Amino acid sequence: MENKNIKVAILGVGNCASSFVQGVEYYSNSDNEDGLISDVIGGYKVSDIEIVAAYDINESKVGKDLSEAIFAEPNNTLKFSEVPSTGVIVEPGVVKDGVGKFVKDIIKTSPDSKNFEDSLKKSGAEILINLLPVGSDDAVKFYAQAAINSDVGFINCIPVFIARDDEWYQKFKDASVPLIGDDIKSQVGATIVHRALAQLFSDRGVKLEHTYQLNVGGNMDFLNMLEEDRLETKRTSKTSSVTSVANKGSGISPDNVRIGPSDYVKWLEDRKKAFIRLEGKAFGGAPLNIEVQLEVWDSPNSAGVTIDAVRYMKYFNEKNDLDSLDLVSAWLMKAPFKSVKDGDVLTTLHKLTHVESD
Repeated sequence: MENKNIKVAILGVGNCASSFVQGVEYYSNSDNEDGLISDVIGGYKVSDIEIVAAYDINESKVGKDLSEAIFAEPNNTLKFSEVPSTGVIVEPGVVKDGVGKFVKDIIKTSPDSKNFEDSLKKSGAEILINLLPVGSDDAVKFYAQAAINSDVGFINCIPVFIARDDEWYQKFKDASVPLIGDDIKSQVGATIVHRALAQLFSDRGVKLEHTYQLNVGGNMDFLNMLEEDRLETKRTSKTSSVTSVANKGSGISPDNVRIGPSDYVKWLEDRKKAFIRLEGKAFGGAPLNIEVQLEVWDSPNSAGVTIDAVRYMKYFNEKNDLDSLDLVSAWLMKAPFKSVKDGDVLTTLHKLTHVESD
């Protein structure tokens, strides 16, 4: 391989960025592969990821080394790895709608970047990872266009629709810029558990009649999502991920499903608790109900998936096979451009990346 390192820039130095940076350090300096979905993808290991730039709008993080900024307030996720000085100084981004009304008194914003695209190009980043707060619609679109203008791949980890939006999807295609999105799945999170149970009902002939997924947590995303207007695309993303597999693909009436974040509980910090219920009719109309409670540390639960997304993007871009990134989105994202049955897409991706993975 000509360029073994995968140079990435991070948008938003919050909890998800903290877990991502810690994870790169943790798995780059250990032979331990426990907790990884994929140890190698197309020949690329976690140690091949190099973080070359990071951007935030919080005055408490801008100007600090990334190793310090990831542990600065209001970040409150699990610390599982020491991170030595990186030499990457957090630079200012562009605020736009990145600060919701419930967090505006917590975050003091720094002045906007004078020229974000120049900074991104100078960093040498090949991939820009979007980890902005939920509901940052205008900001995400600004950065997505900047990625296109800078010829930098864009991984959209939040539920502002870029890959799912026909116009934005085509913009990236026309520019031949790699795109993965939208809304990163967790490794084993509420939506993927809910989706698996809905698929189980469908596969075993149980008609899903009613279902809910109610989530609470104590990180900044949950505080942001108290603002219902910022939450609309999140609900759409999580709901479509589950209902797309329900009842052999025929779905379920909107009146009979409720999925999405429900409340902010500060003392939970970055832990998320999910309450899932499915009600169905089995053989002869006999009722069959399932209730599940799940508790996870929210940000580490998605960071491993992001680490896979980075390596898939590097591999398929190197192969000049951007169409396969649609399969990656279908596997790793809640709201991809196209939906594919999980088992089928994973088998296909393994075949496509198998040669260099051995």
